[in-house]
Amino acid sequence: MPPTPETVEVAFISPRHLAGGGDPAWITRPLHLACGWRYDDDDPLLPRVILSSPGQKAVLRLEPGVDGQWWTLHHAPDLDRPAWYASFGASTPVGLIAGFMDALTDPASAESAPSDPYESLRQHTWSPTHGTAPGLTAPDGNLFVQRLGTESNPGAWFVTATLGPSRPVWQAHFDKHTPAHLITAFTTALADPQPVWRTNRPLGLATLDPNIISRRIIDVPTVHVAAALTGRVESLSARHDTPSADPIPPSQPPPRNARRR
Repeated sequence: MPPTPETVEVAFISPRHLAGGGDPAWITRPLHLACGWRYDDDDPLLPRVILSSPGQKAVLRLEPGVDGQWWTLHHAPDLDRPAWYASFGASTPVGLIAGFMDALTDPASAESAPSDPYESLRQHTWSPTHGTAPGLTAPDGNLFVQRLGTESNPGAWFVTATLGPSRPVWQAHFDKHTPAHLITAFTTALADPQPVWRTNRPLGLATLDPNIISRRIIDVPTVHVAAALTGRVESLSARHDTPSADPIPPSQPPPRNARRR
């Protein structure tokens, strides 16, 4: 049965690292409305978004291209840390980037607490990689988290999703000075076994091979889908004790038990 005007098709996809990029507003809108980041781009004819944090410590750029790293974050030096950067490929799921950015903007973030980006992966049976750089490989063999350098001189982090040895899907880069708790937030989101939902079709993947990707489509009330982002903005606004500028009441993401197709 096709969706009605009151419903929308929602695809629940796993594994989440092959779900496609998703809606960039999941990141940019909460940064602007809930976290006080300022929109800096003064050329409306260019397909890009530039957001600066309060105090101008960090700048996030979204610059779509044919491929490569669409998202780049540059952070200025602090008293105890040199400048650092992070970047994410076009097909990096926005939920993973959101985990990183939510940790960065959390006023209660405990940067000084011990943090191991590998720990959440080990808890989900990731195995050691085979190669020159130490790291871990996801159970499906299509996702790798590695850190260059040595134990005494650690380097940058790389997270790579593939659909086989010669079919890269996306890559995330973290400068060696990137705070460990932010990388941990990214890998924690990465290790979550729950599927992610998408309303856009096609999903912009290199393949939808059913041997690799599981997709279940259901019809969900349109109001739930429309309010999911608003609920995210409201939740992040509460961390800063600032009212959200979005007038739509908050809501949970689309329910998993909505009417199936």
